[in-house]
Amino acid sequence: MLSELAIKNFAIIDDIRISFSNGLSVLTGETGAGKSIIIEAVNLLLGGRASADLVRTGEKNAELEATFEIDPGSPAAAIMAAQEMDPEEGLMIRRIIAANGKHKVFINSRHATMQLLKQVTENLAGISSQHAHQGLLKEENHLSILDRFAGTQGLRNEVKAIYNDLAPLVKELSDLKSGAARTEEENEFLRFQIGEIEGVNIRANEDQELEQERLRLRSGAAIVEGVTLAMDEIFEREHSILERLGMIRGDLEKKSTLDPKLAPIAEKLSQSLFDIEDLAEELRLYKATIDLDPKLLEETEERLDQIQKLKRKYGGALETLFERYDEMKEQLARTDNVEGRIANLEERSALLAEELSVKALALSEQRRGAATQLADLAENELAELEMGNTRFVISLAQTPSAEPGYFTVDKMVVSPTGLDRASFLMAPNPGEEPKPLSRIASGGELSRVVLALTAILSKTEALGTLVFDEVDSGVGGKTSDKVGKKLKSLANTYQVICITHLAQIARYGTSHFRIEKNVVNQRTATSITPLGDTEDRVAEIARMIGGEEITQATLTHARELLTLQG
Repeated sequence: MLSELAIKNFAIIDDIRISFSNGLSVLTGETGAGKSIIIEAVNLLLGGRASADLVRTGEKNAELEATFEIDPGSPAAAIMAAQEMDPEEGLMIRRIIAANGKHKVFINSRHATMQLLKQVTENLAGISSQHAHQGLLKEENHLSILDRFAGTQGLRNEVKAIYNDLAPLVKELSDLKSGAARTEEENEFLRFQIGEIEGVNIRANEDQELEQERLRLRSGAAIVEGVTLAMDEIFEREHSILERLGMIRGDLEKKSTLDPKLAPIAEKLSQSLFDIEDLAEELRLYKATIDLDPKLLEETEERLDQIQKLKRKYGGALETLFERYDEMKEQLARTDNVEGRIANLEERSALLAEELSVKALALSEQRRGAATQLADLAENELAELEMGNTRFVISLAQTPSAEPGYFTVDKMVVSPTGLDRASFLMAPNPGEEPKPLSRIASGGELSRVVLALTAILSKTEALGTLVFDEVDSGVGGKTSDKVGKKLKSLANTYQVICITHLAQIARYGTSHFRIEKNVVNQRTATSITPLGDTEDRVAEIARMIGGEEITQATLTHARELLTLQG
């Protein structure tokens, strides 16, 4: 049960707080006073989509808050317990809608996701508004209403899940079959390209190494000349560097007997001579490795040219060539063995199609039985709303298939919603054939159909609170009194909150709130006043009957309505 609702900076509402009780709560007031805005606030607290446009002009945030009393055995209580919340403390939902588009949700003072909000509020309340009236005229919504009554949403979701698993397999299978020959040709070319690269057996950075080797081989004579000159200067010719340094070292060693400070210097020179001797040996060994054979240069250039051609063909750089090679290997792995992949997909698709067939047939069978029950119950409810001669029919149709396939059952097409299409038909008068609601139902008749279906569905969905807006659209006189009695009857089982413009309905309320729109400091603001006093209710009922001119006769009529409402 919704026990309290607080709204701040929301549309034309500045700051209001409403306490609700059991029974039938009616909200009345002039058109445009903000009654439907209150219902919109409740819808958002139940998980509806929010828009920054709803934030009151000039404010940064709109804040909505609702407190519900929770039945310990309800689904909401189980979800709260799973979230380590105590259902006995009640459920407090708070939504902050920011003007910059950022929104926040809190459940019992803890930050929550929209997914959790929708889960915990799924069975708390049902809202019947003008949107429900318009939605009832669209046949695509009728199947969902039937599934809600039949309790087949779970089975319908299973059918949808299987369908969504099967659809991509069937598409992949179709693509493979239609392109099998082309794919094999492409794979042959891929194998050729892969073989071409593998045949060369290129190492990482081999092109750079070959470039360096080619430069070395081309410059072999100059290198030999330079090395030979270096060797000659260092140790081979007379008066070489080593010979002269040896003489200097010997002289310093003699002089160090005269001054010991020269000894370390002579020692360092000795070490330098050893290093130069090692260098001379390295030059000798290096010279021995230099190959001036023109054939080796030719082989190096041929190998480099082979690699350069592949680089140009497959991307321009060795790294790109390797990447392209890996891509071709992966592509070949994906598309090779087409026949085997087709066979695998056919097997998997057949299994899913069989499962889809079984589930879709079971869903269709349950719908057929539920359609008859729902139609009978709707006729009974409509009879209580001054539509006693009305025939209400739920037509279930299926789409024939031109040829069998994975998405057909008994030559009928299966969609994500199953085999069936539902259509609500009605004949308000005897002797008429039932016709679609969109073609035959007047505004008043449609309002009563919505009320009838809501009354039926509320029993199957175990809702705690029923909210009605526009339920009196197009009705009046004796019919509006019947609507009021039906709402009062529902309030014996559920908490009912109803916005109405009709005194014949408002008089049945166990709680009555007047919604008014005022201008304060050049700003429009909505206020709400509980009408606990009988005379206040009489005055409001009289306003609803007579408008601005309230006479004594109007007040007397209003008092009689309240007195006789039981």
